[in-house]
Amino acid sequence: MGLDVTWAVKWLTLSAQAMAEHRVELIELDRAIGDSDHGENMDRGFQAVLDKLAESPPETPGAALKLTAMALMSKVGGAAGPLYGTAFLRAATTLGDAAYVDAPALAAALAAARDGIVARGKAESGDKTMVDAWTPAADAAAAAAADGDTLAVLIAAAEAAEAGAVATDPLVARKGRASYLGERSAGHRDPGAASSALILRAAAGAAA
Repeated sequence: MGLDVTWAVKWLTLSAQAMAEHRVELIELDRAIGDSDHGENMDRGFQAVLDKLAESPPETPGAALKLTAMALMSKVGGAAGPLYGTAFLRAATTLGDAAYVDAPALAAALAAARDGIVARGKAESGDKTMVDAWTPAADAAAAAAADGDTLAVLIAAAEAAEAGAVATDPLVARKGRASYLGERSAGHRDPGAASSALILRAAAGAAA
């Protein structure tokens, strides 16, 4: 039958918990190659998501993701707000008004989220951005979707995103604030890729 709105709300709740728990870690990652506000911004943004979910309980997964997009766009500063907002909005549009999300729809939504980030940020794989987490995640989800298991899709996406985030460590940034550092950006994990991996792991955790 697929995943319903209960899963979507749990995903967003676990994402908020992850941002709170890893706030300092994300701040430290961003301090090294950015302006040290990513953890604070993501924590504040997802707390706003929780407030919106409580105010206006969504009826479908797509509605939950659209609400998330609007909250993140309005509350998350820097580049992350528009990027994550676009990602969640594209995913929500892909899911539409469906009450249940099956494996192919899930993979399509993750691909749409990645495409939204690419379109908004003009970054590609290897630029040391959140795209380096989202592209392998979307690819892994697409490969796993053939079996029709939504949990398998989300686990594959989360594992690929985590590996992708780690793989940003040695890269020289070509986009965003970190690109100003040139070669000095190498040796540091991209904070957006790290927060992306946390969000995708939360999606898997909610389905499990």
